[in-house]
Amino acid sequence: MSNNNSSNTALDSSFLGHPQGLLYLFFAELWERFSFYGMRALLTLYMVNVIFEALATRDYAAAAVYASYGSLVYASTVIGGRVSDSLLGFRKSILLGGFLMALGHFVLAIESDLTFYLALGFIVVGNGFFKPNISTFVAALYKENDPRKDSGFVIFYMGINIGGFIAPLLCGWLGQAYGWHYGFGLAGIGMLTGLMFFWSGIKKGVFQDKGLPPISGRLDKIILGVSKDKWISILAFLSAPVIALMLASYKSLGEEGTFLGDQNVVNLLFKLIGILVVFYLGYILVKSTVEERKKLIVAIFITVFMTIFWGFHELSGSVITLFADRNVNLEFINASQTNSLNSLFIIILSIPISLLFTFLMKKKKNPRTPYKFGLGLLLAGLSFYVLSLSGGSADENGMVPFAYLIIMYFMLSIGELFMSPVGLSKITDLSPERIVAFMMGIWFLSSSYAFQVVGFIGKQLAVESDSTDIGGFNSLYVYIEGFDLIAKYSLGAGVIVLLMAPFLNKLMGDVH
Repeated sequence: MSNNNSSNTALDSSFLGHPQGLLYLFFAELWERFSFYGMRALLTLYMVNVIFEALATRDYAAAAVYASYGSLVYASTVIGGRVSDSLLGFRKSILLGGFLMALGHFVLAIESDLTFYLALGFIVVGNGFFKPNISTFVAALYKENDPRKDSGFVIFYMGINIGGFIAPLLCGWLGQAYGWHYGFGLAGIGMLTGLMFFWSGIKKGVFQDKGLPPISGRLDKIILGVSKDKWISILAFLSAPVIALMLASYKSLGEEGTFLGDQNVVNLLFKLIGILVVFYLGYILVKSTVEERKKLIVAIFITVFMTIFWGFHELSGSVITLFADRNVNLEFINASQTNSLNSLFIIILSIPISLLFTFLMKKKKNPRTPYKFGLGLLLAGLSFYVLSLSGGSADENGMVPFAYLIIMYFMLSIGELFMSPVGLSKITDLSPERIVAFMMGIWFLSSSYAFQVVGFIGKQLAVESDSTDIGGFNSLYVYIEGFDLIAKYSLGAGVIVLLMAPFLNKLMGDVH
């Protein structure tokens, strides 16, 4: 198929020694992440202070919706990846997804309960088409076993985090200083900017023959008077209201659990998806060659442990934001803007860590992927342990020094750089070419289940009160006890990975 056609692989090296197409994917992803993280920085605070303001159980309800939204956002990547592989190709998938996400952000700028859920529905569907395909597109720019690929993904990852750094600062400032709809509207403008960069790259021909629809897709085939590619767009648009209804079923969950108790429609959906994915992966393993099977086992293993890491990491948009709002003596920034700290450290540390890996590779001492994953989980555990210690420095109002949050994000960011960009690159190396976009979708599906972890933790750490003031020691004790438990689980997971690393290295073969 043309997505991975190797006949024209003599791509140039005009962008920092990498293919020119990387520059356009870099900026497209930067602005898409600007829109995504700008909205995310405001989402939990918006729900707590506006959507669920009247509920005594607003923390619980906000945690449920945030987790469901996050899970669906990343689960949609499996479908989007599969549609791209078999029908649309990378280019059309990215354009469709970007348009739907921009629409969602602009609808979210309308302050209404009804449009709130519809907006989230559009963002969920749009992300499914955009996210897995732009990442896989990066890999398609390189030949197989091209040594530049890892560093290319690190550069791409920096673009993600530049957007993630700027967005909370600007959207968070607008949202809390002038009104929520201004912050959400700016996020939508960011998404449109990303689409413009990507479209300009297509027009300039920098992607050559990469990202086109597969010949077998036959998008020009007419069904009921409408071409196949237009049907995909129509169905994608119509699926947004369905997702909105699923998310809205949580509205009163914090009170009594109105649908099926705690096992509502999204929880049940993800149990079903999990079962189907396990069986389908088993089918793929059976049909694969021995060498493919070994590498796929490693790909599945690192995906599972990436889920654990993201489950703790994504608390930054929910519990940690509320902790910052209620129990941290913030300086210069507000609670929503603290979401920029992670991306700031990623930007600062990306090049040094990339150079470190390059230096160690030349010395033949670069840790292989399983060791990096184990170290990343250990660092995540230590970062939450730092937060658990912050209670000892609380003042008479239950407020802790800002330095604890800064140190926590510094350590968590190093752990992320040891895992996420490396894992993103290795999924493409460990997966057979015929299912690489699907496996990238599975990689992002791990974040869906991570958000189920986020929802579970968020509900356990919900600080509920009839009063609008629920800070002080009332919330501090809940948070620090939770952070201590998270630290123990993450440290334990890191030890398990390090112990299994030698065995996994053998399965990986020549993939480093």
